[in-house]
Amino acid sequence: MMRATLTFAALLAVGAAAYAQQNAQTTLGALKDPNAPIEVTANNFSADANTKTAIYSGDVVVHQGEIRMRADAVRINVVDGKASKIFAQGGVVVTAPSGTATGDGAVYDVNPRIVTLSGHVVLTKNQNVMRGPLLTVNLITGQAVLGGATGTGGRVQGLFTPSSQATQKP
Repeated sequence: MMRATLTFAALLAVGAAAYAQQNAQTTLGALKDPNAPIEVTANNFSADANTKTAIYSGDVVVHQGEIRMRADAVRINVVDGKASKIFAQGGVVVTAPSGTATGDGAVYDVNPRIVTLSGHVVLTKNQNVMRGPLLTVNLITGQAVLGGATGTGGRVQGLFTPSSQATQKP
């Protein structure tokens, strides 16, 4: 079984209003152990020693720690016997205890620990939702950017729902 790190760090939804900053965080949690082994299950598997790739297809589930990724297909590029890049395509859904991210595709560049989710990206936590065409997360620094893909002119949208609190009477 290949070992690589497939984690997703926290993404904080930072709005212009103080309320959004304090109460409407949309996050994906990071693994407590970023070196935890990866479990991959799928309907089919193939490997190509010439191109040094492993391909999983059909209801693929990649699981590491508390984070789970589903996709139609996953390709893993191998360099020196270790995963170098992990590509997920088709209905990508990443779930963590603290939230969910969806997109059309994802790439995890293992060595610099950069995750990029692309194509109709939607981040949700409870009733809070953020949308954009491209999400990039640096797993080392914890910094994330949700923005327009180069040349697409896409915009970012955030919807933050206040938590219900009992109203106080004067």
